[in-house]
Amino acid sequence: MANFTKESFNLDGESLLKKVKELINEGNIRKITIHDKEGKELMSFPLTLGVVGAVFAPVFAAVGALAALIGECTITVEREEEEKEKE
Repeated sequence: MANFTKESFNLDGESLLKKVKELINEGNIRKITIHDKEGKELMSFPLTLGVVGAVFAPVFAAVGALAALIGECTITVEREEEEKEKE
């Protein structure tokens, strides 16, 4: 059974798309949520293991459009941590 941890990053709009791409490439991300500087949720999308490539094109397009419209934002990432087996 996997454990989940949350991590947040404060960014400006210009860095948003780059950071989202980096996080997706890490591979252990379960969900990404983007909030504005007041804390209002602007976008949230789950990620499933094994999904790659063209499937993310619409997500990147939406994040890119959002990045052009906002100044500061916070990305909250839900990561899946594998349990270490006890011996």
